[in-house]
Amino acid sequence: MRILFLTHAFNSLAQRLFCELGRRGHQISIEFDIADAVSEEAVALFKPDLIIAPFLKRAIPEAIWSRHVCLVVHPGSPGDRGPSALDWAIQNGEPEWGVTVLQAEAEMDAGPVWASALFPLRAARKASLYRHETTEAAVQAVLCAVERYESGSFTAQRVPGRPHAPMRQSDRAVDWATASSAVILAKLNAADGFPGVSDELFGQPCHLFDAWPEAELRGAPGELLGRRETAICRATVDGAVWIGHVKRAGGIKLPTTLAFPEAGNLPELPLPGWRKSPVPTWQDIAYEEAAGVGFLSFDFYNGAMSTAQCRRLTEAFAWATTQPTQVIVLRGGSDFWSNGIHLNTIEAAESPSDESWANINAIDDLAEAILRCSRQLTVAAVGGNTGAGGCFLARAADFVWVRDGVMLNPHYKNMGNLFGSEFWTYLLPPRVGVDGARAIMRHRLPMTAPEAVELGFYDACLPGPGFAVDVARRAAELAAGPDFAARLAAKAAQRQADEAAKPLAVWRAEELQEMRRNFYGFDPSYHVARYHFVSRAPNSWTPRHLARHRDLDWKTPA
Repeated sequence: MRILFLTHAFNSLAQRLFCELGRRGHQISIEFDIADAVSEEAVALFKPDLIIAPFLKRAIPEAIWSRHVCLVVHPGSPGDRGPSALDWAIQNGEPEWGVTVLQAEAEMDAGPVWASALFPLRAARKASLYRHETTEAAVQAVLCAVERYESGSFTAQRVPGRPHAPMRQSDRAVDWATASSAVILAKLNAADGFPGVSDELFGQPCHLFDAWPEAELRGAPGELLGRRETAICRATVDGAVWIGHVKRAGGIKLPTTLAFPEAGNLPELPLPGWRKSPVPTWQDIAYEEAAGVGFLSFDFYNGAMSTAQCRRLTEAFAWATTQPTQVIVLRGGSDFWSNGIHLNTIEAAESPSDESWANINAIDDLAEAILRCSRQLTVAAVGGNTGAGGCFLARAADFVWVRDGVMLNPHYKNMGNLFGSEFWTYLLPPRVGVDGARAIMRHRLPMTAPEAVELGFYDACLPGPGFAVDVARRAAELAAGPDFAARLAAKAAQRQADEAAKPLAVWRAEELQEMRRNFYGFDPSYHVARYHFVSRAPNSWTPRHLARHRDLDWKTPA
């Protein structure tokens, strides 16, 4: 079928559905929901058999839903209505939630239901639940709904409505004098990603994001107890919570200590080294060991890696190589492995060009450290979505094992035509060929985990359930394998041969020469694209590689 996506943005859910439906032979075109007239024009051009709305912030116009079947993906159980359904479920501690695919009508979220899927609701951030359980349920429900539509024999059923009012900041407000850590974490989790919880720090208004529990620190309720790297700790009536990110009035979302220089006056609360804390606390880089394997996790918010974070992670990796292990597994975080350089901290810098240069060099230092690791075999265990430089940073490891369901965006050009670094020119062609590398970098479309393995870009796609256990088992087998010494020797010989043919320093210098043009050259595309990205500017048009119905050679079907 020809399926048109009407969506607010090409987010991770829309990307996953795009790939899943495309893999099943459907022809997908995408139009961003910019204005009614634009959407109506897209429908007229593409003449879709079906319209799917994976992510909307406003109603589909009547001129479309009254003439075409439009299936809306709603992150709520059947009958739940309203734009804050998932927010309420998290904040109220619902034990179960789901996704409903319903037909668009005049009343929002009130149309007949084509399919639904339920899941246990774990205590987690909204953005994390959206990227994992909600996305998996949405894929299941949408595929079911599409099959039912194709069959022509299914009749969608209406269900009793349970409307929820939009959640307002008054519903999210935190009373630090009386609220427990659990209540505060639930409120911040329900608001994570967007819109955050309105509050004050250092006497100035802001929105809070990225909350972590703290098990040991105590103080007067509401008191700021200290800082650790980019986060600050605030006392509650029964403990404390960490606040990792904030958005000041009129600003962009930033690490808390960067947004508030006043945090520098708080006492530093460092951890004793890189090993994982035995109690809950804020720890963005953590190391564990088992069965000859070192596991290095780096849970950076939204997968963005600032200059300082890259330098700290490089330091932690260098330390990990001194430990008595045979294999090092680079775990990344629970929601993202890495999305490359940190565009928000770059935008906030006095000189974004200089900070871009520092950031790309810092992440290149990390990639080079991984490439030059000679004492251990290295594994990138990509369990979360990964984009741009993060995709190639993972490829610096000897093995890349990726979780089925992860979405990859291995390209740079969407960010103002960036050339990219992280040694991609060295790492990619031997895996996929010169033509394959060129296609990946120009494609600018998402890639699924199975597709990455089929292309030879990554090495293994592991099932989603039990991914961490499977990674640990495979890594332990590598460490204990009778061929470990031979593998390590072959790795060293290959690195030596590659270095003799063309040193890493030359690969890096060539890439950075192109990046210098992006950062300092006459073409401002990268700086403009970065500004629009971090400021969450609304889309003014749909990129042509997504809106295939707007290609110059598009032929309107008869």
